[in-house]
Amino acid sequence: MKAKEVHAMKNEELALEIKNLRGKLYDLRSQAVTEKVEDTSQFRKVRADIARLLTEANARTRAAAKK
Repeated sequence: MKAKEVHAMKNEELALEIKNLRGKLYDLRSQAVTEKVEDTSQFRKVRADIARLLTEANARTRAAAKK
């Protein structure tokens, strides 16, 4: 996910995507325990996407508070 895509999302879409990615990260972690994960780089990618979305959500919250 690119930063431009994140900036274009609405607040509701951001929250939904964060929820979906956290679920995906949970699934990856449970696969790591029970099965063999084929692509271990997915952990880092999902965590980075979550951080990117949370950063944008926090920036929007702060901008709204300043107004």
